[in-house]
Amino acid sequence: MELRDPNRRAVAKVVEEIQSGDGREVVCDLATGVGKTYICRALIDYLADQGVRNILIVTPGRTIQRKTVANFDPGSPKFVPGANYEPVVITPENYAGGRVGDALHDPDALKVFIFNVQLLTKPTAKTSRTAHMTDEFIGTALYDHLRTADDLVVIADEHHVYRSDAKKFHEAVRDLEPRALVGLTATPDETDRKVPGRIVFEYSLAEAIADQLVKVPVIVYREDGHTDVRTQLADACHLRKVKEETTREWAENNGRPMVNPVLFVVCQSIEEATEAADTLAGPGFIGEPGAVLQITSGSKEDALEALAGIENPDSPVRAVVSVNMLKEGWDVKNISVIVALRTLASETLTEQILGRGLRLPYGERVGFSMIDSVDIIAHESYRRLLASKDSLLENALLKRATPGAKGGQAAGAGRAVPKPSHSETETQGMIVFTGEAPVREGGFDSEVPDTVFLGMADMEHRLAEAGAEKKQIPQIMKPADGAPVIKFPSRRLLEKPDTYSLAFVSSEAVASEGKKFSHEIEVELKKVALKTERGLDGQVSSVQTEVQKSGVATQHKLPISKIREDLEDRILNLPQLKLTHDEVEHANRIVGAFLGAAIEADDEDGTPWEEARAKLALSQLERLVVSSFRQKLAQTEHEFVTVSLPPPAQPWPGQTMPKMQITERVIKGMGYTGWDCSILPVVYFDARSTEVKLANLMDVSPKIEWWLRLPSRGETFIQLDSGSRYFADFIAIDKEGVHWVVEGKSDAEASSEQVLAKKAAAEAWAKEVTDLGQFGVWKYLFATEEHLSQANSWDILLTVTGARG
Repeated sequence: MELRDPNRRAVAKVVEEIQSGDGREVVCDLATGVGKTYICRALIDYLADQGVRNILIVTPGRTIQRKTVANFDPGSPKFVPGANYEPVVITPENYAGGRVGDALHDPDALKVFIFNVQLLTKPTAKTSRTAHMTDEFIGTALYDHLRTADDLVVIADEHHVYRSDAKKFHEAVRDLEPRALVGLTATPDETDRKVPGRIVFEYSLAEAIADQLVKVPVIVYREDGHTDVRTQLADACHLRKVKEETTREWAENNGRPMVNPVLFVVCQSIEEATEAADTLAGPGFIGEPGAVLQITSGSKEDALEALAGIENPDSPVRAVVSVNMLKEGWDVKNISVIVALRTLASETLTEQILGRGLRLPYGERVGFSMIDSVDIIAHESYRRLLASKDSLLENALLKRATPGAKGGQAAGAGRAVPKPSHSETETQGMIVFTGEAPVREGGFDSEVPDTVFLGMADMEHRLAEAGAEKKQIPQIMKPADGAPVIKFPSRRLLEKPDTYSLAFVSSEAVASEGKKFSHEIEVELKKVALKTERGLDGQVSSVQTEVQKSGVATQHKLPISKIREDLEDRILNLPQLKLTHDEVEHANRIVGAFLGAAIEADDEDGTPWEEARAKLALSQLERLVVSSFRQKLAQTEHEFVTVSLPPPAQPWPGQTMPKMQITERVIKGMGYTGWDCSILPVVYFDARSTEVKLANLMDVSPKIEWWLRLPSRGETFIQLDSGSRYFADFIAIDKEGVHWVVEGKSDAEASSEQVLAKKAAAEAWAKEVTDLGQFGVWKYLFATEEHLSQANSWDILLTVTGARG
């Protein structure tokens, strides 16, 4: 499913913790916007692969309920792709009255129940719950059906909602007694933190910002002290409009779809929300009533449908005004400006509202602040949150940078991690969080920057920044003059079919088997004689049998038309097959090849076959077909797909600096310029000790004509038989036209099993590609830190790595 690294690690940790199936409750605490939805879908796929067939996703309300159901709908933009298993999705709308057919009672069907917690709570004297009522098609109440499923696993979305003090919700989930209960949340309940081992995985907002998986929050305030509601809304509308203009220019220049920035306003009451919505719809603000969407507990179906579609490029909505409805679980990528008019006493609520705007509109940072950030119009709760809540950026040292600085290190940043502290001064600049780089499972890259920036700017400076960015947008990065277009032969595994097909059976194999039936098969008529002997008293004392020479039995004869019909019926009725028109065509082909080899060419009349010959042909052809199924599904096949790189034009990076400024470490996400032989003028690095050294060495070598830094994602990969994708660091083209795939690795990583597997796959790939002939000569160079310390030239590097041969 190509999960993001934190999501992959979260799934692995959950699997490790729940494997015993003893009913354990575990929680994953991940920052909003990182992708809990993908964790949920991947976990379901894993559980299905282990034989689990009953999974319940509990949601806290109808907004999240709708979103979760859409995650399983291939026709929805919220669909989560890449899973191997397609479950039967059972919801409150389709389970009653037997509308999901026999799936509930089919032990082999993967069933994913998606119910909001209110429907699962026990009925009272005043309320009834359909999930607790007997259903004639189920034979019992749905709730009881779930309780009796011995493989039930519950996934609790927004897990903090089901805390112990919410008694009814808590009981509704835990009384099901599942094999495991997995909670997903960005804001765990404090009671869960007190239970040893309950929270099994944590990924903070600090890490998400550092890893560029979410937007950068920017606190926008006014120096003149005007904080009345109309001023806040006016500022928010102005900033949203500027962001829309910037995004449109960027999208048009880069051939990307438009993602319309939306303003999100959170209010204290329905009355306040109505007043805010009316203000926004008026002149001087959004100015269009149809562009302002108000969502409250009383919202009608059409409002919720409009809310679900606000990411569509043709959606008219430019502002959403909410009362308490959208504080969690609402996943959209185009909330760009947030105004909170309600009093946010709860720090959890503050984080949840902030989280509505963290998702990146294009799935990754594009290098422009107006697109890569979410602006929060200043509110005391947010200022207090950033100033004092260390859980927002766990284990971070909070200091104010020099006023006006755009990236300076905070003074006094050491390895000790004191409690966060900073003074509230109304100074234009950046809030800088500096702390330990997050430790990854299995180690972490020492080159990863350990500084995270959160923006803080007054309205005047923020708008000035937007104007400056718009001037940069038209820049397009193109390859250097005269640079070649590299045709990279990317190795891809062919997907194994998920069903059997007669297409797997080769005509040649069938014909070879058919030749064995080019003659009749006789059926011997066994003859056994009985011999008796008399004893001395004249009585028969023994009876013996004696086998005599066999004769030939007569057989019933079948016309060739009947033989053909029986052969086709036999293979089309195999249990592994689904009967389709294509399968009938393949059956005709197979039987035709079989009989064509079995019948003499001059036998125009088609001499009837005797029964033994026909019967054996049926069993042998069936055995050949089933064997072909097994062989096809067991073998690993791959293909080569030609990928042209780099693209003829791509957006100019947002931040660059000359390569001369690389000193002790590289800055993740920074583009470095000043190269002589690089095909692209801007290059990104992750590690100075390997990648930067390789780039410098190739750039000055007289043996290297061109070199290119490969992207860490995309289509330029070598796929291993395990299915994992290997993205190398560089391609270098030497003076003789040889293409080198170049990889640099730290000494600590070089001997790991995973790295060695990729190295072996790349070496085998290079040999295979070269042997094919159509791609030219390709070679693979694997360099460690030790190799690079010994080499000051390309020639020496080839020698010390052993790549020359």
